[in-house]
Amino acid sequence: MDDEVFRALADPSRRRLLDNLNQRNGQTLRDLCAGLEMARQSVSKHLAVLEAANLVTTARRGREKLHFLNAEPINAIADRWITQYDRRRVQLLADLKNSLEQETMNDFVYTTYIKTTPERLWQALTNPEFTQQYWGLHHDTDWKVGSPMEWKMGDVTMAGEGQVVLEHDPYRRLAFTWHHITPEFAKAVEMDDELRDKTAAEPLSRVSFDLEPDGDQVKLTVIHSGFEPDSAIRPMIEDGWTRLISDLKSFAESLPIPA
Repeated sequence: MDDEVFRALADPSRRRLLDNLNQRNGQTLRDLCAGLEMARQSVSKHLAVLEAANLVTTARRGREKLHFLNAEPINAIADRWITQYDRRRVQLLADLKNSLEQETMNDFVYTTYIKTTPERLWQALTNPEFTQQYWGLHHDTDWKVGSPMEWKMGDVTMAGEGQVVLEHDPYRRLAFTWHHITPEFAKAVEMDDELRDKTAAEPLSRVSFDLEPDGDQVKLTVIHSGFEPDSAIRPMIEDGWTRLISDLKSFAESLPIPA
């Protein structure tokens, strides 16, 4: 996979596509073609290479297919192999990693591959006994679309109006609104008063989990969206999601698959 990432980044047209998505994430093929002096077929071919390298991930919204930057392969290479590459490649990775983490990319998008089944991964996402083990909390809900859901983290409960299940398509797609920043949650995570007031005033965001079988693995795409341009919550969730998805992957891969 490392070789595919470097090959994908070697082409200036593909780097322009990544720059384009960094400026405005979640674009259709038509949107991307309009911003570049390339034929539709050429853009499609370049996107296919970027998708194969896992640098771009896609999600369907109705009839539209949206394209998003994915930071996972860059983080993986930077964390594991960066010292083995020369200065030019190190700088390229550092620049792209910083670019992917800038607030101009307001949606958090992360795609990874987990060696499990869609059914077991779905259980890991929805079973309170499982989420408690790797997430440290559970969701109190019946998982029906429109149903309220409370987030319970030990003795702390995060609940409020609009905190509901948005989509529930077993083994394929799950979405819900992110929790309210309640006074007891702010106290538990040691937020100062100014940050607590700012985050509590923000509208609720939403998170979705898309599961797609891929051989003996599941392609998992997590999208956290709906942040305001000056959101205080958006930069806070970046590192948290990266760590959480890593923990989810380890946990899901440890679950026995029924014969």
